[in-house]
Amino acid sequence: MSEAIAPPKLIVTGEATAILPASEPGHTPITVIGNEAIRKTFDAGCLQQALNSRSAPGVTELVLNPDAHLGYGAPIGCVLVSPTHIYPGPVGVDIKCSMSLLQMDIPAETVADVRTRRALIEAILDRVPTGAGKGHRSVKKGRRASEAVGEMVATEGASVAVCGAMGIPEAWALRCEDAAHVGHEGTADSLRERLAFLRDGPLVKFEEKMGQLGSYGGGNHFGECEIVHVGKAARAKAAAEVFGLKDRCVAFLSHCGSRGFGFQLANGQFKALQHHFKTWSIPLPGNDRELVYAPLGTPEADTYIDDMAMGGNFATVNHLLINALVLEAFQEVIPGTKGELVYFISHNIARKELLDGKLVWVHRKGATRAFPPGHPGLIGTPFEHVGHPILLPGNPQAGSVVMVAEAGARKSAFSVNHGAGRAKGRKAAIREFDQAAIDASFAASDILTNCRQYPKDEAPAAYKDFEQVLNSVTAAGLASEVARLKATFVIKDSDKADD
Repeated sequence: MSEAIAPPKLIVTGEATAILPASEPGHTPITVIGNEAIRKTFDAGCLQQALNSRSAPGVTELVLNPDAHLGYGAPIGCVLVSPTHIYPGPVGVDIKCSMSLLQMDIPAETVADVRTRRALIEAILDRVPTGAGKGHRSVKKGRRASEAVGEMVATEGASVAVCGAMGIPEAWALRCEDAAHVGHEGTADSLRERLAFLRDGPLVKFEEKMGQLGSYGGGNHFGECEIVHVGKAARAKAAAEVFGLKDRCVAFLSHCGSRGFGFQLANGQFKALQHHFKTWSIPLPGNDRELVYAPLGTPEADTYIDDMAMGGNFATVNHLLINALVLEAFQEVIPGTKGELVYFISHNIARKELLDGKLVWVHRKGATRAFPPGHPGLIGTPFEHVGHPILLPGNPQAGSVVMVAEAGARKSAFSVNHGAGRAKGRKAAIREFDQAAIDASFAASDILTNCRQYPKDEAPAAYKDFEQVLNSVTAAGLASEVARLKATFVIKDSDKADD
């Protein structure tokens, strides 16, 4: 019987910080965020993937967040910084998988009644499909994007024209981390050229993929009706006012990404770069074919940046449309309901950002941006003086959190975890968990779902202890809590996860 591989040794540097020495001479160590309990959740495979990613050409920083766990190539829950290279692996196949939060003006007691919540679930499902292959045709009241609008979505993101065509409030674009992504040369022109090329060849069923706008997909994607509980600290109250959070009122939290369109673009890029590496016998970091890369300025890097931008644009509009449809559903069941987008923030994207006065590419895979007050990236936004909202889902029973970054976020390349992170693999969860106990726990918590049986691989116990994750973030000085979100109902699908 073979012995388990011992994980590489972490060197503790603080209550919730540590370093993992790099395997290559002269490389700075990997920054690890996590208290003692969280550090025990990093297994050998996760740490080895971090070491492999740190050894890739051009990487200057690598961060493991508290939610880090084994992924493809790079760990989910990592941040990779490079001024010279682009890496598809530390972005993933669900380009710009993201979180968004819609704040409504109705008080918590409005959704206390089970019949009201059931009606809301049905009204939302009439408009927003779930399931890996589902699109607007599978629901009665969804919204269809024409072929021409679909092309605009991919190349313009949440532009005024796109928002108008899809019935999305234009002001919501101002509440996006990025309302639109541009091509490698800094405009949408290269995206239009790239899309035209792809539509003549490898990009099949474009209209069908655009038909998935306004849908959740499967796996770990969800919609949750929340009750907002703003913190009592002065910092929390000040941030909540800027964010537009309403204490003891109803909000809606969504998690989804770029659906089949983003997957097709990402998958095509992985295959193309893997073929390039094989053709030219280029060494792979850690001998892992998921850690392909391209030097900036090369045709390979340019096409990846363009494809990533189009996937990101789709994800942005997908979220905004879902929020518009959810608000419409609430208005159908509870006439007079008003709602505003608090924020839309991604956790599977590479962005060009200013870090210590230098422009670099920050890759966040299962990690989310955390700009504190005064950060150059917030100048001219509503969040310039307070920091932007950070949306962190835990699980329906543990709740979720809205946070705001603190100055200490620099140690993690201005990033934090994207949620709780998996503690148990999907197959193990399905094999080991008891279905009746899972369903009973939701009933005991008075949390309704649209599922006949809640997916075993998405059960709360499949994820890390959310309180320990949050403790790690605050103890490391990365961010502070603004509000807790308590779920009243959950919309999910049991299909395979997109990311």
